[in-house]
Amino acid sequence: MEKRLLALGGDGIGPEIPSYGLRVTEHLAARSGIELSITQGLLHGAAWEAHGTFCTSDVLQQARASDAIPVGAAGGPKWDHIRVPDGVRCQDGLMYLRRHLQTYLGLRPACAWPALLDRTPFRTGAAAHADILTLREMCGGGIFATERGRRRVGGLRQGYDMTAYDKAEVSRFSHGAFELAKRRRGRLVSCDKSNVMESYKLWREVVTKVAQDYPEIAFQNMFADNCAYQLMMRPHDFDVVIGCNQMGDVLSDLTAVFAGSLGMLPSACLAANPDSGSALGIYERAAGSGPDITGLGIANPVGTILSVGMMFTYSFAMHEVESRIQTAVAATLQDGIMTPDLGDSASGAEMTEAIIDRLGP
Repeated sequence: MEKRLLALGGDGIGPEIPSYGLRVTEHLAARSGIELSITQGLLHGAAWEAHGTFCTSDVLQQARASDAIPVGAAGGPKWDHIRVPDGVRCQDGLMYLRRHLQTYLGLRPACAWPALLDRTPFRTGAAAHADILTLREMCGGGIFATERGRRRVGGLRQGYDMTAYDKAEVSRFSHGAFELAKRRRGRLVSCDKSNVMESYKLWREVVTKVAQDYPEIAFQNMFADNCAYQLMMRPHDFDVVIGCNQMGDVLSDLTAVFAGSLGMLPSACLAANPDSGSALGIYERAAGSGPDITGLGIANPVGTILSVGMMFTYSFAMHEVESRIQTAVAATLQDGIMTPDLGDSASGAEMTEAIIDRLGP
């Protein structure tokens, strides 16, 4: 079996991050009968410096021809305020890929690791065994607003972004979310602000209708602010949490407190039903490009390595490999091998090799 990967390093610590994931991927592929074809490419700031665009058409075509796309991290102060003629669809390389590949289903799992419980802000036992999958709609909403800009109203300067979703966008995302809930513990919460915003009223209507197709799933709507509060107060009551592009981004980062560090969080963006086992996906850790630690070699590799596990599940149809990776990560943490963000002094490369050692032959 051959799998084609397009590895995009990005910016800051981005270029070093995929190397950790690819090291684990190659180790597991060699033992699983997978032949890898790996192409390297530039994204966002690195692409801007080389080509004057955040994502080239060649990279987009290579992505479309790939089975999976591991990504480092994109963005940095140097490029944050660059504006291009086609607006947000082209002013962020990663968003450009998500939009054009239609990787609409964003998976961001977070769990409590026994070895890291004392590194969370929770009282003893409050977050133990927390295991939450936040699902973020990745291709619509205010982040991809087609109407945005600056204007003067009554002598005041305004910035505006039109938040809009259509029924089809919310429906396909919701179906994917309920399918994932079936594979977990059968509970799903949808968060919105339908009490004050029309786009969220549509969101709630569509998700509630889709829920009728899944009577076996315990379903609940929540306002997003209350959902965030309840997540922190009673994390054990949550299984799958879904939200729009913006809400999903915020809530998924919030759940990193259960894991002990944002560097522990993996993510995947899928372009097809998660049950297919062969979905095109973008795989990356949830944390950013870390310009303050660039070149130091201390970035936490775990989120990236756990993303590799998700890649084996959703793009390679090999779920058992993801379980092996999770077990190896837990054993590494239990043995006290951790990067500085977790309170120890291991480098990213050292922690990666420690995880590989615990994966076994």
